[in-house]
Amino acid sequence: MIHYFDYRPGYLQIKDEIEKAIHLVLASGQLILGPEVSAFEQEFANYVGVHGAVGVGSGTDALILAMRALGIGPGDEVITVANGGVPPVAAVRAVGAVPRFVDVDPATLLVDPAQLEAARTDRTRCILPVHLYGQPAPLHPILEFAAANKLRVVEDCAQAHGSTYNGKHVGSFGDIGCFSFYPTKNLGAFGDGGLCVTSDPGLEEHLRMLRFYGFKNDRHAHCEGFNSRLDELQAAILRVKLRYLSDVIETRRNIARTYTDALAGSVYRLNAEAPDGTHTYHLFVVQTPDRRRVIDALNRAEIGYGIHYPEPVHLMDAYRFLGGRPGDLPVSEAACNSVISLPLYPGLPLGNVRRVADTLLGVDRG
Repeated sequence: MIHYFDYRPGYLQIKDEIEKAIHLVLASGQLILGPEVSAFEQEFANYVGVHGAVGVGSGTDALILAMRALGIGPGDEVITVANGGVPPVAAVRAVGAVPRFVDVDPATLLVDPAQLEAARTDRTRCILPVHLYGQPAPLHPILEFAAANKLRVVEDCAQAHGSTYNGKHVGSFGDIGCFSFYPTKNLGAFGDGGLCVTSDPGLEEHLRMLRFYGFKNDRHAHCEGFNSRLDELQAAILRVKLRYLSDVIETRRNIARTYTDALAGSVYRLNAEAPDGTHTYHLFVVQTPDRRRVIDALNRAEIGYGIHYPEPVHLMDAYRFLGGRPGDLPVSEAACNSVISLPLYPGLPLGNVRRVADTLLGVDRG
């Protein structure tokens, strides 16, 4: 059996350091918002190249708190994509705002900046680009459009730890960058976790209040806040894993190169790597004209797979009230009908990668 994802090989490589970090937290007597969270926030901020970072409970919480900190609320509109999964859209709705969907570039499946103007209305307040699959969205034209129209930018970096755009880390471009530490991520915890980064000290302070009931180092609610805190155990684990993130990214890129070379010239369409960005391959996604046959072949070969994502959000039942119809976003819709994610994680033997590719090529030849 080749698993689609397995955290255990990566864990075993740094097992002693992880277990030492966990033991130190358990022996410290402090489990919530202690020195491990503070240290990880500073270390991650330094890694991304921003002023500060605020650890929260999940990547979705990071998006919600970011928009709340920017004053995005009921009646406002947020431009985003429909092929990036439910979490960014759920976050927009959680603050009472309305998502306005734009289609994506067929070569990268990332937001198409040329479509931003058609989606903008006098109620638009924010753009939420999703750095999908580990590749940065085209930030330069997005930021130019945002500046020209006085819009805020919240980067969804949940799948893009370590990705860069024109030499700078994603998350450092917009008003706030939002990361998830769900176990499958490039930098994954052993549970849920998230974080916001920003170079605006005022926004950083506001985010710290929002994550803890509106408190400001006291028990007085200075604003309406939430309970969304990265805990000490996960922060300690993430501090260890952050030291190895560059190695993890290189491993992911090596696996991706193996897939790319093996599948070159086949029926499968691979997402193009943008020349101005560094792809860190949180996922290796191919588009296939016959996903059902590919899935059947993978199942027979006992090879795991994922689909990111099987349905565009604008056509899901929960969001029908937004008025989305089939054909509104043709590139996104076609991608959701054809994408499949292949096994990719540190510790996956390259021989298994080639076996996965051979299985797909067998479908192509058959």
